[in-house]
Amino acid sequence: MTEHPTSSLDDVVHQRVRLGILAVAKEARRVEFTFLRSTLGLTAGNLSQHLAVLEKAGLVTIDKGYEGKRARTWIQLTKAGKKALQDEIATLKTLIHQLEGPGPHEARDGEDDPGSEAAPAPG
Repeated sequence: MTEHPTSSLDDVVHQRVRLGILAVAKEARRVEFTFLRSTLGLTAGNLSQHLAVLEKAGLVTIDKGYEGKRARTWIQLTKAGKKALQDEIATLKTLIHQLEGPGPHEARDGEDDPGSEAAPAPG
């Protein structure tokens, strides 16, 4: 039996905020912490926690420095991060294709679907 596509989703990547971080970071060479925070609608603490998970997994690098006199934190995808995002997107596409295509339990061309019968009305 073939595994369901959802079994291939990466829990580190698939979480909504972390997927957002990876997606925004993929769109730029590097992204600044405050831009990520405002774009994703997060608190600084929440974003920091998710970045720590991604950094520990080797999916992003975090560089601190200065731009003029202002301290800045820059986030950049690693090669592993780019691959993890690419794999996640491929898995999601497989899942979508499976859900949108006719499955083994869907009715085809006028056939009745025994799994979709309505329950009799009470009483």
